[in-house]
Amino acid sequence: MAKPKQQDSKETRAAKSAAAKAAATARGNALREAAANSRTGRHVGGFMDFVREQGVVGLAVGLVLGTQVKSLVDQLVASFINPLLGLILPGKGDLVQKTFSLSWGAKTADFGYGAFLTVLISFITVAAVIYLVVKGLKLDKLDKKKG
Repeated sequence: MAKPKQQDSKETRAAKSAAAKAAATARGNALREAAANSRTGRHVGGFMDFVREQGVVGLAVGLVLGTQVKSLVDQLVASFINPLLGLILPGKGDLVQKTFSLSWGAKTADFGYGAFLTVLISFITVAAVIYLVVKGLKLDKLDKKKG
């Protein structure tokens, strides 16, 4: 004759039920996470986090403004500073046209120092304008310290 099956105690059945529920929940969570990872929404969210954390928008705005400030300063130097310095320095023409020559034996080299000075003046002016804007508007205080 076969032995009758022993009945599980209430505690054993409750433990088995809780374990089954936990396993089902874990499987459901894993499936939801896998589905979320495969959606483009997660990638877009990650991209937006990157943009916020790295200050990409501020960098883009700074690049555009810096380009425009450089154009403005280049025109200022070409229209006002070059002719003024051309009047002060010896020789004819604007600052851009100022040169000097060196000879060594039968060879001669012309150096266009005026064109170099024009670019140097533009660079210094752009750097000064950006520095004054950043300090004047206290934009240097906006960056969060990482740490």
